[in-house]
Amino acid sequence: MALSVLIVDDNESFLDAARALLQREGVNVVGVATTTAQALGLAGELRPDVVLVDINLGKESGFALARQLDQDEQRSSTSILMSTYSEADFAELLAESPAVGFLPKPELSADAIRRILNGGVH
Repeated sequence: MALSVLIVDDNESFLDAARALLQREGVNVVGVATTTAQALGLAGELRPDVVLVDINLGKESGFALARQLDQDEQRSSTSILMSTYSEADFAELLAESPAVGFLPKPELSADAIRRILNGGVH
């Protein structure tokens, strides 16, 4: 069964590219969102296996979204945070986050997502 993913990013061109890449690699991208409100609604409705969350959602925080997703018992999705910045830039915040890992955007792939899910590390 294909992994189902919701992608949350405020950059529409990244959303399009990420969706196309992951779908080519056999991931079922069930939706995309550009805001926290959209993401929470879609996560509840679509119940994806994974929610890929950009750390910087414009005026909103990907860290806050990951916490909200984790606190809602109706959603069983796993969050993975991503950014164009390096993991070291966010080390302290990542350590406190309920997300299971961090994925640099340039390394986005189905294999990278599966590695994080299997290893469960930041």
